[in-house]
Amino acid sequence: MAEPVTPTIRTSAKAVVLHDGHVLLQRANWEGQDCYFLPGGGQHPGEPLDQTARREVHEETGLRVTVERMLWLREYIGANHEHADTEAGTHRIETIFHCTPEGNPGRLGGHAEDDVQTGLEWVELKKLPGLNLLPHALRQPIAALATAGPSSGYLGDVA
Repeated sequence: MAEPVTPTIRTSAKAVVLHDGHVLLQRANWEGQDCYFLPGGGQHPGEPLDQTARREVHEETGLRVTVERMLWLREYIGANHEHADTEAGTHRIETIFHCTPEGNPGRLGGHAEDDVQTGLEWVELKKLPGLNLLPHALRQPIAALATAGPSSGYLGDVA
């Protein structure tokens, strides 16, 4: 009989980098599908989450950003979702920040891209609902930033 999996919690910071009605996304090929992700990644021990967002965006995109404010808190508890058999031990807590670029937003090219990353793209906010942005639960809230005042809050355990 298999031992129950003890989940480990990973905290991370993601960035919604906004400029001129566009959001900066990573193009990727993940599990055989072309998709997009927000730039960001894992928090280092002792590192404040806003600094995690700044560091990760710079590593993955080459862009330095100003963290404006926290938008959302998202959890992902693998045992509750589609790949529960392989992700039962996964529990991620992501803090998602609104960021703005410092310097030239067209100068992109990080030095520590994610393994699945295939490029970077400034995407019009209004096009987000039709994109394969992962997690899908972020498409509408990010797209809404184009027309509504920024909402914020806890998104829950969403994939």
